[in-house]
Amino acid sequence: MLLAYRNLLRAFRSAALVAAGGLGIATPLPAAPLPTTVIAALREANISLKNIGVYVQNVNAAQPLLDYRGRRPMDPASTMKLLTTAAALEQLGPDFTWKTEAYADGPIKNGVLQGNLYLKGYGDPLLTLERFWMLLRQLRQAGVRVIRGNLVLDKRYFHVPYRDPATFDDEPYKPYNAAPNALTVNFRVTEFRFLPEPARRTVRIVADPRPDGVRVINRLRLTHGACGAWRERLKQRVLPSRHGMTVLFDGRYAAACGEKSAYLRLYRNGGYVYSVFKQLWKTLGGVLNGALREGATPANATWLATANSPPLAVVERSLNKYSNNFMARQLFLTLGAETAGPPGLLENARQAVRRWLRRKGLHFPSLVMENGAGLSRTARITPQDLAAVLLAMHRSPFMPEYISTLPIAAVDGTMKKRLSGTPAASHAHIKTGTLDGVKAIAGYVRSRDGGTWSVAFLINDPHASAGAAAGDALLEWIYDYPPQRGDRTPRSRAREKLPGLGDYR
Repeated sequence: MLLAYRNLLRAFRSAALVAAGGLGIATPLPAAPLPTTVIAALREANISLKNIGVYVQNVNAAQPLLDYRGRRPMDPASTMKLLTTAAALEQLGPDFTWKTEAYADGPIKNGVLQGNLYLKGYGDPLLTLERFWMLLRQLRQAGVRVIRGNLVLDKRYFHVPYRDPATFDDEPYKPYNAAPNALTVNFRVTEFRFLPEPARRTVRIVADPRPDGVRVINRLRLTHGACGAWRERLKQRVLPSRHGMTVLFDGRYAAACGEKSAYLRLYRNGGYVYSVFKQLWKTLGGVLNGALREGATPANATWLATANSPPLAVVERSLNKYSNNFMARQLFLTLGAETAGPPGLLENARQAVRRWLRRKGLHFPSLVMENGAGLSRTARITPQDLAAVLLAMHRSPFMPEYISTLPIAAVDGTMKKRLSGTPAASHAHIKTGTLDGVKAIAGYVRSRDGGTWSVAFLINDPHASAGAAAGDALLEWIYDYPPQRGDRTPRSRAREKLPGLGDYR
Protein backbone atom coordinates (compact mmCIF):
# COMPACT_ATOMS: atom_id res chain seq x y z
CA MET A 1 0.00 0.00 0.00
CA LEU A 2 2.84 2.41 0.90
CA LEU A 3 4.68 1.62 -2.37
CA ALA A 4 1.52 2.27 -4.38
CA TYR A 5 1.07 5.58 -2.60
CA ARG A 6 4.70 6.58 -3.33
CA ASN A 7 4.28 5.70 -7.03
CA LEU A 8 1.03 7.64 -7.22
CA LEU A 9 2.63 10.64 -5.53
CA ARG A 10 5.59 10.51 -7.94
CA ALA A 11 3.28 10.26 -10.95
CA PHE A 12 1.22 13.20 -9.69
CA ARG A 13 4.36 15.29 -9.18
CA SER A 14 5.65 14.53 -12.69
CA ALA A 15 2.30 15.36 -14.25
CA ALA A 16 2.10 18.63 -12.33
CA LEU A 17 5.61 19.54 -13.39
CA VAL A 18 4.82 18.94 -17.06
CA ALA A 19 1.61 20.94 -16.80
CA ALA A 20 3.32 23.82 -15.05
CA GLY A 21 6.21 23.64 -17.51
CA GLY A 22 3.93 24.93 -20.24
CA LEU A 23 3.53 28.08 -18.17
CA GLY A 24 7.28 28.33 -17.52
CA ILE A 25 6.92 27.40 -13.84
CA ALA A 26 7.10 24.26 -11.75
CA THR A 27 5.41 23.02 -8.63
CA PRO A 28 7.43 24.00 -5.54
CA LEU A 29 9.73 21.30 -4.23
CA PRO A 30 10.89 20.96 -0.66
CA ALA A 31 14.47 22.16 -0.29
CA ALA A 32 17.06 19.46 0.34
CA PRO A 33 20.18 19.42 2.51
CA LEU A 34 23.63 18.63 1.23
CA PRO A 35 23.41 14.90 0.36
CA THR A 36 25.09 12.57 2.80
CA THR A 37 26.95 10.86 -0.06
CA VAL A 38 28.51 14.17 -1.03
CA ILE A 39 29.48 14.90 2.58
CA ALA A 40 31.07 11.47 2.89
CA ALA A 41 33.09 11.98 -0.30
CA LEU A 42 34.27 15.39 0.89
CA ARG A 43 35.27 13.94 4.25
CA GLU A 44 37.20 11.17 2.49
CA ALA A 45 39.04 13.81 0.42
CA ASN A 46 39.71 15.95 3.51
CA ILE A 47 37.87 18.90 1.93
CA SER A 48 36.24 21.38 4.29
CA LEU A 49 32.55 22.18 3.96
CA LYS A 50 33.55 25.83 4.34
CA ASN A 51 35.37 25.63 1.02
CA ILE A 52 32.55 24.46 -1.24
CA GLY A 53 29.53 26.03 -2.88
CA VAL A 54 26.58 24.12 -4.37
CA TYR A 55 23.50 25.30 -6.21
CA VAL A 56 20.91 22.98 -7.81
CA GLN A 57 17.68 24.14 -9.43
CA ASN A 58 15.10 22.58 -11.72
CA VAL A 59 14.98 24.50 -15.00
CA ASN A 60 11.23 25.09 -14.51
CA ALA A 61 11.40 26.04 -10.85
CA ALA A 62 11.47 29.47 -9.27
CA GLN A 63 13.55 28.39 -6.27
CA PRO A 64 16.58 26.10 -5.85
CA LEU A 65 16.32 22.58 -4.55
CA LEU A 66 19.77 22.84 -2.98
CA ASP A 67 21.61 26.02 -2.02
CA TYR A 68 24.69 25.38 0.11
CA ARG A 69 26.87 28.49 0.36
CA GLY A 70 25.73 29.25 -3.18
CA ARG A 71 26.09 33.02 -2.87
CA ARG A 72 29.80 33.01 -2.12
CA PRO A 73 32.14 34.27 -4.90
CA MET A 74 34.55 31.49 -5.79
CA ASP A 75 37.22 30.61 -8.35
CA PRO A 76 35.32 28.63 -11.02
CA ALA A 77 38.34 27.44 -13.04
CA SER A 78 37.19 26.36 -16.51
CA THR A 79 33.48 26.42 -15.68
CA MET A 80 33.84 30.16 -16.42
CA LYS A 81 33.81 29.06 -20.08
CA LEU A 82 30.06 28.46 -19.66
CA LEU A 83 29.52 32.22 -19.38
CA THR A 84 31.90 33.08 -22.23
CA THR A 85 30.36 30.60 -24.66
CA ALA A 86 26.80 31.52 -23.67
CA ALA A 87 27.34 35.25 -24.23
CA ALA A 88 29.15 34.63 -27.52
CA LEU A 89 26.57 32.19 -28.84
CA GLU A 90 23.71 34.63 -28.34
CA GLN A 91 25.54 37.79 -29.43
CA LEU A 92 27.49 36.43 -32.40
CA GLY A 93 25.04 33.71 -33.42
CA PRO A 94 25.65 29.97 -33.92
CA ASP A 95 26.54 30.51 -37.61
CA PHE A 96 29.27 33.09 -36.95
CA THR A 97 32.58 32.24 -38.62
CA TRP A 98 36.14 33.55 -38.52
CA LYS A 99 38.26 34.19 -41.60
CA THR A 100 41.96 34.24 -42.39
CA GLU A 101 42.90 36.10 -45.57
CA ALA A 102 45.91 36.18 -47.89
CA TYR A 103 46.90 39.31 -49.85
CA ALA A 104 49.72 40.33 -52.19
CA ASP A 105 51.27 43.78 -52.63
CA GLY A 106 52.86 43.03 -55.96
CA PRO A 107 52.03 41.44 -59.33
CA ILE A 108 52.09 37.72 -60.07
CA LYS A 109 53.99 36.86 -63.26
CA ASN A 110 54.64 33.32 -64.43
CA GLY A 111 53.93 31.97 -60.94
CA VAL A 112 56.21 34.46 -59.20
CA LEU A 113 54.78 36.92 -56.67
CA GLN A 114 57.00 39.96 -57.06
CA GLY A 115 56.30 41.35 -53.65
CA ASN A 116 55.19 40.37 -50.14
CA LEU A 117 52.53 37.90 -49.09
CA TYR A 118 50.29 39.09 -46.23
CA LEU A 119 48.37 36.76 -43.96
CA LYS A 120 45.63 38.70 -42.15
CA GLY A 121 44.09 37.03 -39.09
CA TYR A 122 40.78 37.66 -37.39
CA GLY A 123 41.25 35.44 -34.37
CA ASP A 124 40.26 32.03 -35.76
CA PRO A 125 40.59 29.68 -32.75
CA LEU A 126 40.49 26.56 -34.93
CA LEU A 127 42.96 27.22 -37.75
CA THR A 128 44.37 23.70 -37.75
CA LEU A 129 47.22 22.39 -39.87
CA GLU A 130 44.73 20.88 -42.30
CA ARG A 131 42.81 24.13 -42.78
CA PHE A 132 46.01 26.17 -43.02
CA TRP A 133 47.23 23.77 -45.72
CA MET A 134 43.97 24.33 -47.61
CA LEU A 135 44.58 28.09 -47.50
CA LEU A 136 48.03 27.60 -48.97
CA ARG A 137 46.58 25.30 -51.60
CA GLN A 138 44.25 28.12 -52.62
CA LEU A 139 47.32 30.32 -53.08
CA ARG A 140 48.86 27.76 -55.42
CA GLN A 141 45.58 27.60 -57.33
CA ALA A 142 45.67 31.39 -57.61
CA GLY A 143 48.89 31.01 -59.55
CA VAL A 144 51.49 31.66 -56.86
CA ARG A 145 54.52 29.36 -56.69
CA VAL A 146 57.45 31.59 -55.77
CA ILE A 147 57.20 34.41 -53.22
CA ARG A 148 60.02 36.89 -53.85
CA GLY A 149 59.18 39.08 -50.87
CA ASN A 150 58.53 38.47 -47.20
CA LEU A 151 55.79 36.67 -45.33
CA VAL A 152 54.03 39.43 -43.38
CA LEU A 153 51.69 38.57 -40.51
CA ASP A 154 48.86 41.02 -39.86
CA LYS A 155 47.59 40.35 -36.33
CA ARG A 156 46.10 43.77 -35.52
CA TYR A 157 42.56 42.44 -34.97
CA PHE A 158 43.50 41.73 -31.33
CA HIS A 159 45.51 43.83 -28.94
CA VAL A 160 46.97 41.68 -26.18
CA PRO A 161 49.82 43.01 -24.02
CA TYR A 162 52.69 40.55 -23.75
CA ARG A 163 52.70 38.39 -20.66
CA ASP A 164 55.34 35.85 -19.73
CA PRO A 165 53.70 32.41 -20.27
CA ALA A 166 55.44 31.17 -17.13
CA THR A 167 53.59 33.71 -14.98
CA PHE A 168 50.51 31.60 -14.25
CA ASP A 169 52.05 28.32 -13.07
CA ASP A 170 55.69 28.28 -14.19
CA GLU A 171 54.80 25.94 -17.09
CA PRO A 172 55.61 28.13 -20.13
CA TYR A 173 55.64 25.26 -22.63
CA LYS A 174 52.24 23.79 -21.76
CA PRO A 175 49.70 24.38 -24.58
CA TYR A 176 47.11 25.86 -22.22
CA ASN A 177 49.45 28.78 -21.51
CA ALA A 178 49.50 29.92 -25.14
CA ALA A 179 48.47 33.58 -25.32
CA PRO A 180 45.71 34.62 -27.72
CA ASN A 181 46.70 36.07 -31.07
CA ALA A 182 44.71 37.22 -34.08
CA LEU A 183 46.74 34.89 -36.33
CA THR A 184 47.60 31.54 -34.78
CA VAL A 185 47.99 28.16 -36.49
CA ASN A 186 47.35 24.77 -34.88
CA PHE A 187 47.02 26.23 -31.36
CA ARG A 188 50.78 26.93 -31.70
CA VAL A 189 51.62 23.41 -30.49
CA THR A 190 53.94 20.64 -31.61
CA GLU A 191 52.79 17.05 -31.21
CA PHE A 192 55.38 14.52 -30.08
CA ARG A 193 54.28 11.00 -31.03
CA PHE A 194 55.84 8.05 -29.22
CA LEU A 195 56.01 4.92 -31.41
CA PRO A 196 57.28 1.74 -29.72
CA GLU A 197 59.37 -0.54 -31.91
CA PRO A 198 59.79 -3.81 -29.97
CA ALA A 199 61.87 -5.47 -32.69
CA ARG A 200 64.50 -2.77 -32.27
CA ARG A 201 63.85 -2.34 -28.52
CA THR A 202 63.41 1.39 -28.99
CA VAL A 203 60.80 4.10 -28.91
CA ARG A 204 60.75 6.35 -31.95
CA ILE A 205 59.71 10.00 -31.47
CA VAL A 206 58.10 11.99 -34.28
CA ALA A 207 57.59 15.77 -33.89
CA ASP A 208 54.84 17.32 -36.01
CA PRO A 209 55.02 20.08 -37.02
CA ARG A 210 58.68 20.48 -36.19
CA PRO A 211 59.56 24.18 -36.18
CA ASP A 212 62.97 25.28 -37.40
CA GLY A 213 65.66 24.98 -34.77
CA VAL A 214 63.97 22.25 -32.71
CA ARG A 215 66.25 19.37 -31.72
CA VAL A 216 64.91 16.21 -30.05
CA ILE A 217 67.04 14.06 -27.74
CA ASN A 218 65.51 10.62 -27.20
CA ARG A 219 66.60 8.73 -24.08
CA LEU A 220 63.42 6.73 -23.64
CA ARG A 221 63.82 3.07 -22.69
CA LEU A 222 61.28 0.55 -23.99
CA THR A 223 59.98 -1.76 -21.25
CA HIS A 224 57.50 -4.60 -20.84
CA GLY A 225 54.47 -4.67 -18.57
CA ALA A 226 51.25 -2.67 -18.38
CA CYS A 227 51.03 0.83 -19.77
CA GLY A 228 49.43 2.34 -16.66
CA ALA A 229 50.30 5.93 -15.80
CA TRP A 230 52.70 6.35 -18.71
CA ARG A 231 52.86 10.14 -18.42
CA GLU A 232 54.22 9.90 -14.87
CA ARG A 233 57.12 7.79 -16.10
CA LEU A 234 57.88 10.18 -18.95
CA LYS A 235 60.34 12.96 -18.15
CA GLN A 236 60.67 15.90 -20.48
CA ARG A 237 62.80 19.03 -20.44
CA VAL A 238 62.86 21.99 -22.81
CA LEU A 239 66.25 23.67 -23.10
CA PRO A 240 66.17 26.98 -24.98
CA SER A 241 69.30 28.39 -26.60
CA ARG A 242 70.28 31.19 -28.94
CA HIS A 243 69.90 28.86 -31.90
CA GLY A 244 66.59 27.21 -31.06
CA MET A 245 65.14 24.63 -28.69
CA THR A 246 66.27 21.23 -27.46
CA VAL A 247 63.56 18.89 -26.17
CA LEU A 248 64.85 16.01 -24.03
CA PHE A 249 62.73 12.93 -23.32
CA ASP A 250 63.87 10.45 -20.70
CA GLY A 251 62.32 7.61 -18.67
CA ARG A 252 60.56 4.31 -19.29
CA TYR A 253 57.91 3.67 -21.94
CA ALA A 254 55.96 0.40 -22.00
CA ALA A 255 55.46 -1.31 -25.36
CA ALA A 256 51.88 -2.04 -24.26
CA CYS A 257 51.11 1.68 -24.45
CA GLY A 258 51.19 1.61 -28.23
CA GLU A 259 51.23 5.05 -29.82
CA LYS A 260 50.78 8.00 -27.47
CA SER A 261 51.25 11.75 -27.84
CA ALA A 262 52.44 14.71 -25.81
CA TYR A 263 52.02 18.34 -26.80
CA LEU A 264 54.30 21.33 -26.21
CA ARG A 265 54.21 25.01 -27.14
CA LEU A 266 57.81 25.76 -28.03
CA TYR A 267 57.88 29.07 -29.91
CA ARG A 268 56.27 32.47 -29.81
CA ASN A 269 53.53 32.89 -32.38
CA GLY A 270 55.31 34.56 -35.32
CA GLY A 271 58.18 32.11 -35.54
CA TYR A 272 55.81 29.15 -35.35
CA VAL A 273 53.53 30.42 -38.14
CA TYR A 274 56.51 31.25 -40.35
CA SER A 275 58.10 27.83 -39.84
CA VAL A 276 54.86 25.94 -40.49
CA PHE A 277 54.16 28.06 -43.57
CA LYS A 278 57.57 27.26 -45.05
CA GLN A 279 57.16 23.52 -44.44
CA LEU A 280 53.66 23.30 -45.92
CA TRP A 281 54.47 25.66 -48.78
CA LYS A 282 57.41 23.45 -49.72
CA THR A 283 55.23 20.32 -49.81
CA LEU A 284 52.99 22.15 -52.28
CA GLY A 285 55.96 22.88 -54.53
CA GLY A 286 56.24 26.47 -53.42
CA VAL A 287 59.29 28.62 -52.70
CA LEU A 288 59.56 31.45 -50.14
CA ASN A 289 62.57 33.71 -50.62
CA GLY A 290 61.84 36.31 -47.96
CA ALA A 291 61.85 36.47 -44.17
CA LEU A 292 59.24 36.90 -41.46
CA ARG A 293 57.75 40.32 -40.86
CA GLU A 294 54.77 41.70 -38.95
CA GLY A 295 52.70 44.64 -40.11
CA ALA A 296 49.50 46.02 -41.60
CA THR A 297 48.04 44.82 -44.86
CA PRO A 298 48.15 47.70 -47.37
CA ALA A 299 44.77 49.12 -48.37
CA ASN A 300 45.56 48.51 -52.05
CA ALA A 301 46.79 44.95 -51.60
CA THR A 302 45.26 42.29 -53.85
CA TRP A 303 43.13 39.58 -52.23
CA LEU A 304 44.24 36.05 -53.10
CA ALA A 305 42.55 33.54 -50.76
CA THR A 306 40.40 33.10 -47.65
CA ALA A 307 40.11 30.30 -45.09
CA ASN A 308 36.79 30.23 -43.22
CA SER A 309 36.37 28.53 -39.86
CA PRO A 310 33.60 26.11 -38.93
CA PRO A 311 30.54 27.88 -37.47
CA LEU A 312 30.64 29.06 -33.87
CA ALA A 313 28.30 26.30 -32.67
CA VAL A 314 30.83 23.72 -33.88
CA VAL A 315 33.83 25.63 -32.51
CA GLU A 316 32.22 25.90 -29.08
CA ARG A 317 31.74 22.14 -29.05
CA SER A 318 35.49 21.57 -29.22
CA LEU A 319 36.09 24.43 -26.81
CA ASN A 320 33.81 23.20 -24.01
CA LYS A 321 34.06 19.46 -24.43
CA TYR A 322 37.85 19.52 -24.19
CA SER A 323 38.10 22.71 -22.10
CA ASN A 324 40.46 24.41 -24.55
CA ASN A 325 41.79 27.54 -22.85
CA PHE A 326 43.36 28.99 -25.98
CA MET A 327 40.10 28.74 -27.92
CA ALA A 328 38.17 30.35 -25.05
CA ARG A 329 40.56 33.29 -24.94
CA GLN A 330 40.34 33.73 -28.71
CA LEU A 331 36.54 33.69 -28.50
CA PHE A 332 36.53 36.18 -25.63
CA LEU A 333 38.61 38.72 -27.56
CA THR A 334 36.54 38.10 -30.69
CA LEU A 335 33.45 39.03 -28.70
CA GLY A 336 35.13 42.29 -27.73
CA ALA A 337 36.19 43.05 -31.31
CA GLU A 338 32.81 42.21 -32.86
CA THR A 339 30.75 44.19 -30.37
CA ALA A 340 32.97 47.26 -29.86
CA GLY A 341 35.08 47.22 -33.01
CA PRO A 342 38.68 46.11 -33.51
CA PRO A 343 41.11 45.66 -32.01
CA GLY A 344 39.72 43.10 -29.60
CA LEU A 345 40.45 44.19 -26.04
CA LEU A 346 39.92 42.29 -22.80
CA GLU A 347 37.93 45.14 -21.26
CA ASN A 348 35.64 45.35 -24.30
CA ALA A 349 35.02 41.62 -24.03
CA ARG A 350 34.13 41.96 -20.33
CA GLN A 351 31.71 44.78 -21.13
CA ALA A 352 30.09 42.68 -23.86
CA VAL A 353 29.43 39.91 -21.34
CA ARG A 354 27.96 42.36 -18.81
CA ARG A 355 25.66 43.88 -21.45
CA TRP A 356 24.44 40.41 -22.30
CA LEU A 357 23.78 39.67 -18.63
CA ARG A 358 21.77 42.89 -18.28
CA ARG A 359 19.65 42.00 -21.30
CA LYS A 360 18.95 38.68 -19.60
CA GLY A 361 17.93 40.46 -16.41
CA LEU A 362 20.92 39.02 -14.56
CA HIS A 363 22.96 41.03 -12.06
CA PHE A 364 26.27 39.51 -10.98
CA PRO A 365 27.92 42.09 -8.70
CA SER A 366 30.71 39.74 -7.62
CA LEU A 367 31.64 38.57 -11.15
CA VAL A 368 35.31 38.91 -12.07
CA MET A 369 36.40 37.80 -15.55
CA GLU A 370 40.08 37.96 -16.43
CA ASN A 371 40.35 36.23 -19.80
CA GLY A 372 37.10 34.32 -20.36
CA ALA A 373 38.76 30.91 -20.00
CA GLY A 374 38.93 30.56 -16.22
CA LEU A 375 42.71 30.12 -16.42
CA SER A 376 43.06 32.64 -13.66
CA ARG A 377 43.64 33.17 -9.97
CA THR A 378 41.45 36.27 -9.86
CA ALA A 379 38.31 35.08 -11.69
CA ARG A 380 35.24 34.87 -9.43
CA ILE A 381 31.59 33.90 -9.75
CA THR A 382 29.07 32.45 -7.31
CA PRO A 383 27.57 28.98 -7.80
CA GLN A 384 24.14 30.65 -7.86
CA ASP A 385 25.18 32.99 -10.69
CA LEU A 386 26.75 30.15 -12.65
CA ALA A 387 23.49 28.23 -12.34
CA ALA A 388 21.59 31.35 -13.44
CA VAL A 389 23.57 31.34 -16.71
CA LEU A 390 22.55 27.72 -17.25
CA LEU A 391 18.91 28.51 -16.53
CA ALA A 392 18.98 31.47 -18.93
CA MET A 393 20.50 29.38 -21.70
CA HIS A 394 17.92 26.65 -21.19
CA ARG A 395 15.32 29.27 -22.16
CA SER A 396 17.43 30.52 -25.09
CA PRO A 397 16.45 29.80 -28.71
CA PHE A 398 19.99 28.42 -29.01
CA MET A 399 19.54 26.02 -26.09
CA PRO A 400 20.14 22.87 -28.20
CA GLU A 401 23.38 24.26 -29.63
CA TYR A 402 24.56 25.32 -26.18
CA ILE A 403 23.88 22.05 -24.39
CA SER A 404 25.49 20.10 -27.23
CA THR A 405 28.81 21.83 -26.47
CA LEU A 406 29.03 20.28 -23.00
CA PRO A 407 30.79 16.98 -22.22
CA ILE A 408 28.45 14.04 -21.72
CA ALA A 409 29.07 11.97 -18.60
CA ALA A 410 30.80 8.66 -19.42
CA VAL A 411 30.66 9.46 -23.16
CA ASP A 412 33.04 12.20 -24.30
CA GLY A 413 35.25 15.17 -23.52
CA THR A 414 36.49 15.80 -20.01
CA MET A 415 33.61 13.72 -18.58
CA LYS A 416 34.39 10.59 -20.60
CA LYS A 417 35.86 8.68 -17.66
CA ARG A 418 33.40 9.89 -15.02
CA LEU A 419 30.17 8.22 -13.89
CA SER A 420 30.94 5.23 -16.10
CA GLY A 421 28.87 2.23 -15.09
CA THR A 422 26.41 4.27 -13.02
CA PRO A 423 22.73 4.90 -13.80
CA ALA A 424 23.59 8.59 -14.30
CA ALA A 425 25.96 7.81 -17.19
CA SER A 426 24.96 9.75 -20.34
CA HIS A 427 22.30 11.65 -18.36
CA ALA A 428 24.48 14.67 -17.53
CA HIS A 429 25.96 17.39 -19.74
CA ILE A 430 28.68 18.82 -17.52
CA LYS A 431 31.49 21.36 -17.91
CA THR A 432 34.43 20.59 -15.66
CA GLY A 433 37.08 22.88 -14.20
CA THR A 434 40.41 22.14 -12.57
CA LEU A 435 43.21 24.28 -11.20
CA ASP A 436 45.60 23.82 -8.33
CA GLY A 437 43.23 24.17 -5.36
CA VAL A 438 40.08 24.27 -7.51
CA LYS A 439 37.67 21.56 -8.66
CA ALA A 440 34.39 22.45 -10.32
CA ILE A 441 31.46 21.06 -12.27
CA ALA A 442 28.49 22.86 -13.77
CA GLY A 443 25.86 21.92 -16.31
CA TYR A 444 22.63 19.99 -16.68
CA VAL A 445 21.39 16.67 -15.31
CA ARG A 446 18.39 14.78 -16.66
CA SER A 447 16.90 12.99 -13.66
CA ARG A 448 15.36 9.54 -13.58
CA ASP A 449 11.82 10.98 -13.65
CA GLY A 450 12.52 13.17 -16.69
CA GLY A 451 13.24 16.47 -14.96
CA THR A 452 16.09 18.73 -16.06
CA TRP A 453 18.28 20.32 -13.41
CA SER A 454 20.96 22.99 -13.51
CA VAL A 455 23.87 22.34 -11.17
CA ALA A 456 26.96 24.25 -10.09
CA PHE A 457 29.41 22.75 -7.59
CA LEU A 458 32.63 24.63 -6.85
CA ILE A 459 35.44 23.54 -4.54
CA ASN A 460 38.19 25.99 -3.52
CA ASP A 461 40.33 23.97 -1.13
CA PRO A 462 43.97 22.85 -0.83
CA HIS A 463 42.73 19.28 -1.35
CA ALA A 464 40.40 20.11 -4.24
CA SER A 465 42.20 17.72 -6.60
CA ALA A 466 40.55 14.85 -4.71
CA GLY A 467 37.08 16.34 -5.09
CA ALA A 468 35.88 14.56 -8.24
CA ALA A 469 34.15 11.82 -6.25
CA ALA A 470 32.09 14.42 -4.37
CA GLY A 471 31.02 15.99 -7.67
CA ASP A 472 30.06 12.61 -9.06
CA ALA A 473 28.07 11.83 -5.91
CA LEU A 474 26.10 15.05 -6.37
CA LEU A 475 25.33 14.25 -10.01
CA GLU A 476 24.13 10.77 -9.07
CA TRP A 477 21.98 12.23 -6.29
CA ILE A 478 20.35 14.68 -8.74
CA TYR A 479 19.75 11.90 -11.25
CA ASP A 480 17.93 9.89 -8.55
CA TYR A 481 15.83 12.83 -7.37
CA PRO A 482 13.16 12.51 -6.05
CA PRO A 483 14.68 9.85 -3.77
CA GLN A 484 13.77 6.25 -4.46
CA ARG A 485 12.40 4.03 -1.75
CA GLY A 486 14.92 3.45 1.00
CA ASP A 487 16.61 6.84 0.66
CA ARG A 488 16.46 8.37 4.12
CA THR A 489 17.89 11.76 3.21
CA PRO A 490 15.99 14.31 5.34
CA ARG A 491 14.05 17.09 3.62
CA SER A 492 15.08 19.96 5.94
CA ARG A 493 15.70 23.43 4.57
CA ALA A 494 18.89 23.57 2.50
CA ARG A 495 20.02 26.90 3.90
CA GLU A 496 19.75 25.84 7.51
CA LYS A 497 22.84 24.61 9.31
CA LEU A 498 23.16 20.85 9.10
CA PRO A 499 22.62 19.57 12.64
CA GLY A 500 25.55 17.67 14.08
CA LEU A 501 27.82 18.25 11.08
CA GLY A 502 29.41 21.63 11.54
CA ASP A 503 32.80 21.91 9.94
CA TYR A 504 34.70 18.67 10.51
CA ARG A 505 38.13 20.15 9.80
